[in-house]
Amino acid sequence: MKIFELQEAIKKGGTLPNHIAIIMDGNGRWAKERLLPRIAGHKEGISSVREVTRVCGEIGVKHLTLYTFSTENWKRPPKEVSALMKLLLSTLRVEIKKLNKNNVKLTTIGAIEELSRDARKEIEEGIKLTKNNTGLNLILALSYGSRQEILYAVKKIANEVHKGKILPKSITMDTIVSYYYTAGVPDPDLLIRTGGEFRLSNFLLWQIAYSEIYVYPSYWPSFREKELLQAVYEFQLRERRFGKTTEQKSDNL
Repeated sequence: MKIFELQEAIKKGGTLPNHIAIIMDGNGRWAKERLLPRIAGHKEGISSVREVTRVCGEIGVKHLTLYTFSTENWKRPPKEVSALMKLLLSTLRVEIKKLNKNNVKLTTIGAIEELSRDARKEIEEGIKLTKNNTGLNLILALSYGSRQEILYAVKKIANEVHKGKILPKSITMDTIVSYYYTAGVPDPDLLIRTGGEFRLSNFLLWQIAYSEIYVYPSYWPSFREKELLQAVYEFQLRERRFGKTTEQKSDNL
């Protein structure tokens, strides 16, 4: 379908995903196929970020989480990591004012303290500038790893138990969730992975327990408005039962 056809189908299709999470994979391979340096792929990927953010805001998605830089990405060659950090900083400086103008709220998850001082400062200023915005909540996962997030929560809870502030028998799933980086944000309804890979790569392992998964076969720099709308359209075609039968779901309508 064409873009305008997808737009109309989505309007008629029912429930939108409240929260979309995306594993933006394939920037380096996109560049390699074009005989370009890897950083060129990351730069092109920013155009996809910009377009996907815009479209999510326009169609009414409330939360968009982008897997921007993982804890494992620190293992990449130092030259590439340095280039990525510089690109992150320069992008934030350009885009934050645009996000604010478009009523987008910027937030982050992950071990932000591991980023450079300049990057942290830019992020903190962006969060402060946009904190009262009421449109799309754009969540950048930076120096993020889901196993590390779970470990972080366990340590925090253990410390509270040690201090006598929490009784072990009173710990519930809600207790655990309240200590995650994502506390206060609903779980993703739709998880998109680009690059054709079928793995989760240590991303929101707890939160995506019941997310619908959509795998896009090409690379992130190729993922634009039409591709996002196609993913949302296919999400609307799926039946989400959350462990119940189809008949039980129908009885609750």
